[in-house]
Amino acid sequence: MFELYNFNTNFVRTEQLIIHNSMNEPKKGIITFKDIVKEAYAMHPLEMAAPLETNNKKLFIGIPRETTAQENRVPLSPSAVEFLVNNGHDIMIESKAGNASNFSDAKYSEAGAMIVKSHEEIFKADIILKIEPLTDSEIELMRPDQLLLSALQLDQINPVSLNKLLLKRVNAIAYEFLQDDSGFFPIIRTMSELAGHASILLASEYLNNANIGKGELLGGFTGIPPTQIVIIGAGAVGEFACKAAIGLGANVKVFDNELYRLRRLQDNIGEKIFTSTIQPNILAEALRTCDVAIGALRGEKGRSPVVVSENMVSQMKPNSMIIDVSIDQGGIFETSEITNHKNPIYKKHNVIHYCVPNITARVSRTASYALSNIFTPMMNDISNYGGFHELIKIAKGFRQGVYIYKGQLVNEDLAKKFGMQYKDLNLLLNVF
Repeated sequence: MFELYNFNTNFVRTEQLIIHNSMNEPKKGIITFKDIVKEAYAMHPLEMAAPLETNNKKLFIGIPRETTAQENRVPLSPSAVEFLVNNGHDIMIESKAGNASNFSDAKYSEAGAMIVKSHEEIFKADIILKIEPLTDSEIELMRPDQLLLSALQLDQINPVSLNKLLLKRVNAIAYEFLQDDSGFFPIIRTMSELAGHASILLASEYLNNANIGKGELLGGFTGIPPTQIVIIGAGAVGEFACKAAIGLGANVKVFDNELYRLRRLQDNIGEKIFTSTIQPNILAEALRTCDVAIGALRGEKGRSPVVVSENMVSQMKPNSMIIDVSIDQGGIFETSEITNHKNPIYKKHNVIHYCVPNITARVSRTASYALSNIFTPMMNDISNYGGFHELIKIAKGFRQGVYIYKGQLVNEDLAKKFGMQYKDLNLLLNVF
């Protein structure tokens, strides 16, 4: 008696199993397990997977060298370029575009990129990928239906440049508006995390004798009171500054007017620290005794609020330090004035001020790798879904970054800022 499992999920019982040979003649004899398996496979051939149809579109990406002062980052690292090239895409990069991040032309060439010396040549690509917004001269090089992916900088863009882009009938994406599936802004979040971490390292650098500091080691040391740090702002910058400072042994106080942000920071830190809403008397007292004060508040739209008066700064300890990360939006200290990477600090009321916009450009190699981790899968998605026009129909977070579509303004905030007409992108695409 044999019991054989049939692929149709029924058990077949037989007194005598007959196996057919290639001549279709019945053959009787001793039945082995090998015979059973062979006959089963002959009667039920394995199904073959049908080849998957893809909508992959070959991309032609151009990366120009940044011309804005102090911008050292590049959107794609050589390893990211290699990945995209191996997936069938063409990458053209301007010579020396990666030098400030220590990515040589040779490394990009080895990765498969085309290296060109002409700035104008780069703008022949279908997709222009860069860090800073286009200059007016670069806008002139754009052509209809090109895709521009760069920063917009809503608080700095002027209506003349915007109109020039509209007249070029391009498609433009502001990467600071892009959202992921959870509703977060991945590039803003990543750069904020880097800026928060870097701010503590800067404080450590300028507190020691190598610069104009008072010769202190930031953090804590046995038998010595720990460094006192005040962080104003409990967003991503504040959170990562807090983590870095605690990791070094410093004593941290965090201020923010949004309780949910303070709670979130407290939960993410994993230990109890001093937190408070921004009450002038309490903040002034914390500043009076601190060694480092970090400004990490962002305005929702436009300028950051000034929450630290000049009088509060004048009461701080001699040679204490202010790092105003919010200087990109005007700064939150009344005494803040924009500086640059070559001359990053000044003293006012005997307090060291560091007010360089775009702190992440100081760690450009790390920042470039971080940006590559976001832009590379983004380019891959554009290809896999058949192009930019197809992707924005199905990817809501990606669609949030579009501010010009086929030469039409589709961003409400920009329209309100300059009193211009705009069209709802969802209605244009018939998606909701």
